Amino acid sequence: MKNTMKYLVIAFVTLLVSSCATKFKKREITDGVMQEIYNEIKTPYKYGLVMVPTDNSYKMDCPSVFRKDGKWFMTYLIYGGRGYETWLAESDDLLHWKHLGKVMSFSENETHWDVNQKAGYISLQDPTWGGSYEWEKYDDKYWMSYFGGDSKGYEAGVLSIGMAYTKESPTKAHEFERLDKPVLTPKDADVSWWDNSTMYKNTVIRDKEKITGHNFIMYYNARGDSLKPAKGAERIGMAVSNDMKNWKRYGKNPLLNNHKGITGDPYIQRINDTWVMFYFGAFWKPGAFNRFAVSNDLIHWNDWKGEDLIKSSEPYDDLFAHKSFVVKHNGVVYHFYCAVNKGEQRGIAVATSKDLGNSKLNFVAPPEKKEKK
Repeated sequence: MKNTMKYLVIAFVTLLVSSCATKFKKREITDGVMQEIYNEIKTPYKYGLVMVPTDNSYKMDCPSVFRKDGKWFMTYLIYGGRGYETWLAESDDLLHWKHLGKVMSFSENETHWDVNQKAGYISLQDPTWGGSYEWEKYDDKYWMSYFGGDSKGYEAGVLSIGMAYTKESPTKAHEFERLDKPVLTPKDADVSWWDNSTMYKNTVIRDKEKITGHNFIMYYNARGDSLKPAKGAERIGMAVSNDMKNWKRYGKNPLLNNHKGITGDPYIQRINDTWVMFYFGAFWKPGAFNRFAVSNDLIHWNDWKGEDLIKSSEPYDDLFAHKSFVVKHNGVVYHFYCAVNKGEQRGIAVATSKDLGNSKLNFVAPPEKKEKK
């Protein structure tokens, strides 16, 4: 009897150790894994434009897509000369979209730090590849991170990162409330060499396993002035928080760095047991293009060395094809991106993993160029 109990205890301990080892064992990111991820996420079929300005007085940018109550919704940016505002649209099929209205507008109060720039991105979305894509709550609120500033112009002046929230449904166009002050700025005490000039897009996910020791991770791209050339390059790094309001940088160096041009606009999803960061590159090789990196711990990232996921190839995106937001639904991958043509018209396009035909949308007639006298 004693021997039987002894063997049972040994068997139980062995099983427990084995189970824990399996649970916490990280998948090694090999070249084969990178290729496997690429094959899963690639979208060789360009459907075309799905959101375009109605006239040439403004441009559209930076889609973020979520699902709620059986419908799809998109937050996106509009730039009309003054700065960015954040808008909302809805769709039944991910291909045909209807504008609903603004969710973050210019401030009437000139003293606001973000009076002229509010470029918002949804936070705490279900990161599961092919999952619900729901915009999840924290503290009974839906959250957006955004970059803002008080200068007029296209991404002008010093930009910092803020947080906004609402208790109402995010499917209705209404103004989000905002924290009074930015949560990360280029002047913070913990600023580093790579993010001490200005800050751009940001995306926030839960760190459920507390790999970083915190509840939330923010990935963001920023520019530093410490290295030549004077304006430096844009790189992607991270910050952490326990309450969505107080943030601090995690580490002193960027996570992705191509040493020149732009490495920016990170967006995170989890494919099985592997994390994937979609991002765009620009000017470290010709043009602007969408790429990805892979991680097994949210901190160390392996950059894909193969073909771009999206690059310029069509008249509507022959200047830039960049800024990813990717979802998988009913077996089809939809890769939304910002399409810019050589006339500098800017809208939102999508490429897919399955041939779904071609969009009927086009940019309006380009503005006529005045002849020089």
